[in-house]
Amino acid sequence: MAVPFRRTSKTRKNKRRTHFKLEVPGMVECPECGEYKLSHRVCKACGTYKGEKVASK
Repeated sequence: MAVPFRRTSKTRKNKRRTHFKLEVPGMVECPECGEYKLSHRVCKACGTYKGEKVASK
């Protein structure tokens, strides 16, 4: 079984992990009520999707 010859330094470890992070979800403003919502989802505040009322709030 292969093992590292030298210990991985903190700097090298952190450089490798620069792209390992959380991303913010794509939030858009609802055209009906102005609240922020996830794109391609029903608005939780007013219950509309693509300009149509689909859920009662």
